[in-house]
Amino acid sequence: MKKALRQLIVAMVLAVAVYGGYAVWSGLGKLGESLSHFTAWSFGAACTLAFCNYCLRFLKWEFYLARLGIRGVPKVDSFLTFLSGFVLTVTPGKVGEVFKSLVLFETYGVPIARTAPIVVAERVTDLIGIITLIVLGSLGFSGGLIWAGVGATLVLTLLVVIASPRLSHAILGVVARMPGPFRRLAPKLLEAYESLATLLRVKNLVVPTILSIAAWSFECLSLWVILRGFGEVTSVSLAAFFYATSTLAGALVPVPGGLGITEGALKEQLQTLGHVSASTSTAAMMLTRFATLWFAVLVGFVALGILRTRHPGLLAGEAGPEAKLERETLGA
Repeated sequence: MKKALRQLIVAMVLAVAVYGGYAVWSGLGKLGESLSHFTAWSFGAACTLAFCNYCLRFLKWEFYLARLGIRGVPKVDSFLTFLSGFVLTVTPGKVGEVFKSLVLFETYGVPIARTAPIVVAERVTDLIGIITLIVLGSLGFSGGLIWAGVGATLVLTLLVVIASPRLSHAILGVVARMPGPFRRLAPKLLEAYESLATLLRVKNLVVPTILSIAAWSFECLSLWVILRGFGEVTSVSLAAFFYATSTLAGALVPVPGGLGITEGALKEQLQTLGHVSASTSTAAMMLTRFATLWFAVLVGFVALGILRTRHPGLLAGEAGPEAKLERETLGA
């Protein structure tokens, strides 16, 4: 966990710098004045809505496990395993959520290469869900479909590659011919591809995509509730557009948790399209990110702590989880 903790600490320092910069730029006095008129229950409601997001995404996790024929994992442990992936939410593109594959490997012996593709499948259906919310939220004003077009292009490109065995195997063949660890990595990537291809078949996309749309709608509502806490009357559809586009922007740029990118996009849209004052938009942005990003990290650590009490040997290896993950991935 040392590497994960170092990464999390760096991300937190970066977040403090980003939020502090926004606060100074907006004016600490004005920001404090905005917070003084904020109703505290709104933040609690936003965190509750964010947790509803996690519960719906857990149903996706269960759906994917069933499609891969992975059984014998109690629902409680499966739920805690899923939540533990949020420990590394601040990794670029949330790829650190593959951590839950490591947890499942150590607790129930499920090969990492078999479940790691679930993370990719989750990201694809999340993107489809977010793009859908952008399209719905953009109805009524021009320019909103630009982000949807960018995201849709990326999703379609990924789906084309995965749907074409010839293209995918050609790419894996190039990896197999590369020197050093890449050659040893190729067989594991092939196994992962077979699982990913199964998860992203059309019949396996419908249910997870519907769940994604519903799940991310809850986080969009988190922003709307927080805005209501400041007395703002922004519509639900517009709040959904603001949150979804800023989330997509943060996901497209490889920085931990979209830090700086998501915040900037959200604050700018609140001001220019939502006509929210600079101080209130900054405060709303910060509270929304605490409710939807840092609350997830906290939930992840709590879930991991409970799992370690249920499975005392979890992550207790001498070499640490990073070394185990590398050994399992390389087949060493």
